[in-house]
Amino acid sequence: MGRGACNVTERVAASLGGLTFVAPKFHQSVDVPYGGVLFALPALLALGLLDAAQDSLGKLPDGYYGLDSLLMLLTFMALARLQSMESLRYSAPGEWGKLLGLDRIPEVRTLRAKVQLLSADGQAAKWAAQLSLRWMNQDSAQSGWLYVDGHTRVYHGSQTKLPRHYVARQKLCLRATVDFWVNAMDGQPFFVVNKVVDPGLVKVIEEDIVPTLERDVPNQPSAAALAADPHLHRFTLVFDREGYSPQLWSRLKERRIAALSYHKFPGEDWATDEFMDSQVTLVNGQVATMSLAERGTPLSNGLWLREIRRLNPDGHQTAIITTDYGCDFRRLAVNMMARWSQENFFKYAREHYGLDRLAGYCTQDVPDPKEHRQSGLPRPRWSGAQCQRQTQQIDGRVRCIEYAADD
Repeated sequence: MGRGACNVTERVAASLGGLTFVAPKFHQSVDVPYGGVLFALPALLALGLLDAAQDSLGKLPDGYYGLDSLLMLLTFMALARLQSMESLRYSAPGEWGKLLGLDRIPEVRTLRAKVQLLSADGQAAKWAAQLSLRWMNQDSAQSGWLYVDGHTRVYHGSQTKLPRHYVARQKLCLRATVDFWVNAMDGQPFFVVNKVVDPGLVKVIEEDIVPTLERDVPNQPSAAALAADPHLHRFTLVFDREGYSPQLWSRLKERRIAALSYHKFPGEDWATDEFMDSQVTLVNGQVATMSLAERGTPLSNGLWLREIRRLNPDGHQTAIITTDYGCDFRRLAVNMMARWSQENFFKYAREHYGLDRLAGYCTQDVPDPKEHRQSGLPRPRWSGAQCQRQTQQIDGRVRCIEYAADD
């Protein structure tokens, strides 16, 4: 029955099909490794970890380990900074079982098989969507400000030749996929959109992110309220200069969605006497002083925006533009600077939670061939044929594109 297995009666019953799952039974223990993760249990339950799992993930086949025990095990692994299932091979199964109220945890191959069952047919994505909707409703004030950014997940394996992406933190073009994350103002993640072939932030915002947010963001103004106030918006998207597109901003404004970003072409510096010191309250509650100024500015397509600039102590002016015409300019400046909470999330999750780690070693075909076409260039081929790499300047960014030799 394996190391640490002492619950003989129920294990035999489960093997004969006479048991749906084993209910946790905790016993008094001393000096249990990683026992501190149990202090996080109330917070995990408050976040809804187990509430909608049965409806979204479905029912596991009858056996010794139930769905709740598996989810708690995976969560405790993350809290203990075990970044893969394989790392459980080097942990004491009986000691981990005490954290779950069981005699021992499942073997790695058993855990992998059950996770594969839970991930089939998009069940995991459905569960994640329900959790995201729950989190948005728990803090409706923050859910009106959505931070969008792309994170490049580098692939170091050799089983497939993924397209190359520019990785800013390494300043290289490497084989990778791109995750587009939607986070709250404090860095809390809501959901992620994965793209094997990077269509760019502008396209992902319009085709993938905005439809989801229009459906899920709580407390949006009614149709009557939007009709009565032409400057009222549903919610605000915050992103960096990659999302700078006059056409995108106009289309978002038509959908009554405000945008907040840095100005990609700010032009000349403003006169220093335009700036005024203002007391602002940061997202974490700290009170600070910012030197701010505001003007109106048009984009190349004639769309009129508010431009807010912050004068830094070194004399540099940070230019911020927005289609939010009603919010106080000080709050807009603070919320734009809070974008670094999302960058901190990427850094922390990459180091502590294995954000870039592969979940498996299987390969699959790229599902949508039309996504391969970028800026009218020939469609790359991923069949493993001899390819030529070429670096081109596209939309102000350097991208490495692979072409088949006969293209």
